[in-house]
Amino acid sequence: MKDKKFDKSYLEMAHVWAKNSYCIRRQVGALIVKDRMIISDGYNGTPSGFENICEDDAGITKSYVLHAEANAITKVAKSNNSSEGATLYITDSPCIECAKLIIQAGIKRVVFDRKYRITEGLDLLERAGIELEELQISTK
Repeated sequence: MKDKKFDKSYLEMAHVWAKNSYCIRRQVGALIVKDRMIISDGYNGTPSGFENICEDDAGITKSYVLHAEANAITKVAKSNNSSEGATLYITDSPCIECAKLIIQAGIKRVVFDRKYRITEGLDLLERAGIELEELQISTK
């Protein structure tokens, strides 16, 4: 029961972190937690040094926009922390490309709020033996 309370709290924090995104179409936030400590965070957006505009004039997401989990994983890679055995809390389920990064980063559990319509990322994570939990807390 206590772990579910922490899961909900970390997922709520991921939603708060998503608000930092400049993306209009979808704001996504992610936290990497290990031993009940947040070791990394991320939200979707352009790479460091780029303009903070995620969509083109037609409203299409630019190809170089980083996903929240990719930002969190690369951020932890630049730190002295290790994501081996950690839990990723993310507002939206991961895509296939981010699923590959999650596997390679040694993350063992993914807790998400909203299931994206394309589920191949979840399918790959399941195949890799990563624990998945959909914990719906938002009304969107």
